[in-house]
Amino acid sequence: MNDAKKKSGIVTIIGRPSVGKSTFLNTLSGEKISIVSPIPQTTRNAIRGIINTSLGQLVFIDTPGYHASERKINQSFKALSKEQRDSSDAIVYMLDASREPGEEEVLTSQLIAPYIEKTIIVINKIDLAKLDEKKNCLAENKAYIKKTFPQFDEKNIIEVSAQDDTNLNEVLKALYEIVPEGEALYPEEFYTDQEVDFRIAEIVREKAIEMFKQELPHAIFVSISDMEWKKPGKELWVRAFLNVEKESQKGMVIGKGATMIKTIRVESIKALRKIFSYRIDLDLQVRVNKNWRQKDHILKKIIY
Repeated sequence: MNDAKKKSGIVTIIGRPSVGKSTFLNTLSGEKISIVSPIPQTTRNAIRGIINTSLGQLVFIDTPGYHASERKINQSFKALSKEQRDSSDAIVYMLDASREPGEEEVLTSQLIAPYIEKTIIVINKIDLAKLDEKKNCLAENKAYIKKTFPQFDEKNIIEVSAQDDTNLNEVLKALYEIVPEGEALYPEEFYTDQEVDFRIAEIVREKAIEMFKQELPHAIFVSISDMEWKKPGKELWVRAFLNVEKESQKGMVIGKGATMIKTIRVESIKALRKIFSYRIDLDLQVRVNKNWRQKDHILKKIIY
């Protein structure tokens, strides 16, 4: 295929929380683009991963898990998913082979329905379904798809394991059938368009989530206040803040003898070394931003 006939398009990944969208994007790209956690709704932004093949370029957008909630922050997540859906050339609608379809699946499929003609349906986590018969809900998901979209072409229903990189190439081939011919949107050496400060903040947030599991994940956001080259191209100094909602949470994040915040810092630096070719010197502090999830000016900064 010559360059004039290569394909190029934006692909939005949509699914309910914890369906495996971020793992899917990271495995496809071979890079750490989207943070991963077992905690639902870890992703808060439209995160781009850029895939280049001989057929062209696909720009994937990982969106927050779609579910019902009237909380202000969740309303922002839903609006973001709708916005990305409307502007994309193709959609990956992802389901979870280890969970039965439920209310969240109904809401998600309703979001997809007006755009079903440009959609590929991916049933993820077939590795888990095979390992544990009690969690094997593959048949239920297939039946749900058949009932909800009776005219949908079965060749565009693809069973995958994002964790094991099973059948992901089949997803790419199907998407190239949908997206239009066109020039690449980004240079071929790009695998994401995320700014350095955003990537650092996301890694710090991931490490904080790993430390606190179910206790604090959605009460934390990370802000970068300063960045300065100490040695141009070799060492970048960064001051970051872990923002929490309450004074009691601040103490928890700092930990006795500052053990918790030190651990988050060390683990963040280890992860950042795998991403950047230069050293990150991280100054990490904790501060209280009371009820930040109800403040529009903060939500506008961290959800986009």
